[in-house]
Amino acid sequence: MKQTVLLLIVLFMSSSLFAQDKVLKVWPDGAPNHNGMDEPEEKFEGARVRNVSEAEMYVYLPEKEKNTGAAVVICPGGGYWIEAMDHEGYQMAEWLQERGVAGIVLKYRLPYGHHEIPSGDARQAMRIVRNNAEEWGINPEKIGIAGSSAGGHLASTVGTRFDYGNTESKNPLEKLSSRPDFMLLLYPVITFREAFGHMGSRKNLIGEGNDWKLVEKYSNELHVSPKTPPTFLVLADDDKGVVPRNSVEFYLALKENKVPSEMHIFAEGGHGFGMSKKNLPVDQWPELFLNWLKAVKIIN
Repeated sequence: MKQTVLLLIVLFMSSSLFAQDKVLKVWPDGAPNHNGMDEPEEKFEGARVRNVSEAEMYVYLPEKEKNTGAAVVICPGGGYWIEAMDHEGYQMAEWLQERGVAGIVLKYRLPYGHHEIPSGDARQAMRIVRNNAEEWGINPEKIGIAGSSAGGHLASTVGTRFDYGNTESKNPLEKLSSRPDFMLLLYPVITFREAFGHMGSRKNLIGEGNDWKLVEKYSNELHVSPKTPPTFLVLADDDKGVVPRNSVEFYLALKENKVPSEMHIFAEGGHGFGMSKKNLPVDQWPELFLNWLKAVKIIN
């Protein structure tokens, strides 16, 4: 009986949290900079992590017969202090995988006073996916980025401050673009301005004080341009953690720059709902996102 129970547990684990096709290090030869964290990485409350000092990517590829050629690099939230890898990471990747979209969960290094670290990891992740696109059955022009809460801030940082690659570099990865082809932002932190910013994320990314240059640098509504990728926004009206004005200001900036976008504000859902099922209308967002991908011609 005990052997049967153990076998069922192993089968369950292998079919859910540990169902990645590949696990890759973002900087296999060592990162170009150090985030200052020397303590061991720690998991808690299931799949949440803290003390992250090494960036990794967890790749979920769809079956060939389902494959749409699209992919999403997923940045879990956690206020730039922890990362909620489960309902804002693995579960999202699995849902996408089942619908023919490759999901790549990024465990980015946390900043610990080094504000450039998370976005550097995310841009590198975009390049790595493009570099492996042919092998993984991905269209290199259909690679998006997603993020929840502070992960949404990270995703929108990459979506507004990217590069098209350095053709003169001797490093093949550096020749590739870090620009996402679309964005999915769930209840994102957008601004670091005091009026409606999330001060916890701001403190954890850029530190104490009021350095306007850094506040402006990471207030992403100020950096939208016509080259910003098409964006899908999801949030709840009753979000007390990251107030809705974050998404609203970003949406208005997208419209001002004529960037295709869609925003859904649900009456209930609070903050941090991710892929959690609360039997509320907010649970509809994944299917709405899939329909939007069809509308903007990312998938058929």
